[in-house]
Amino acid sequence: MRPLRRIRADLLAGQNLEIYTTALLSLVLAVLGVLGTVGGDVLAAATLATLALLAGGMLGSRRQVAELTAELRARGKGELSVEDFLGKGKADLLEHVRAAQDIRIVGVTLSRTLRDLVDELQRKARAGAVVKVALIDPAGSAAEEAARRSTIPDRAGMYRNRLRSSVDLLRELAEKPGAQGRVEVRFLDFVPAFGLVLLDPLRPGGRIHVDIYSHSSASGDAVFTVLPRRDGEWFDHFRTEFDSVWEQGRPAGAADGFAVTTAV
Repeated sequence: MRPLRRIRADLLAGQNLEIYTTALLSLVLAVLGVLGTVGGDVLAAATLATLALLAGGMLGSRRQVAELTAELRARGKGELSVEDFLGKGKADLLEHVRAAQDIRIVGVTLSRTLRDLVDELQRKARAGAVVKVALIDPAGSAAEEAARRSTIPDRAGMYRNRLRSSVDLLRELAEKPGAQGRVEVRFLDFVPAFGLVLLDPLRPGGRIHVDIYSHSSASGDAVFTVLPRRDGEWFDHFRTEFDSVWEQGRPAGAADGFAVTTAV
């Protein structure tokens, strides 16, 4: 049954169609030849058509191999397009967060990130995961700096409003039953050069998403992902960058509206 399932999957996906068509035609021709249903001229013409179909399939396969070879050579020469590794978003972020036990996030206001992830972060913290979040300090001058780097340099108040919402979500996250002591929040007196989402960064299966922040642009940030086995040196680099930013942060506490210290 397994070969039949594989054939069905290929047909539904539109893969290897020329192989299955050639095999079917060959089988039909063989049966017709044995039964003597058609003449030799018809069989010869059908055989040639089958060979032509098979040759076309082989040409397509060779073209794919040639394209793959060219791509591998380009990778070796460092001639890849930037589109090969930069994107506009973090692919399958929620699913990866759901599987992580060590979650670390750095950003400016993190309003969208926290809004999208807060429910899952609550579940993970209650289940024993460690959650560390660093964002700019709503009580300092970092909001003005963030505004100057944005398309609204005279509206630092908007950044403070976003921070207020993020701090409310983090405060609720830290105070959820079962999550106390699993969540740590720190405030930065500077605007980080990039955003980071680290998922299990000390494990072989970890990953780090990096947001390259734009300057005075509303076109969106470029995002790329580094993996420990594939990008060993750069994975270590961004993990160290998180540690450096984290060390510069001020731990959130009662003065920030947190009921208890958030240190893990």
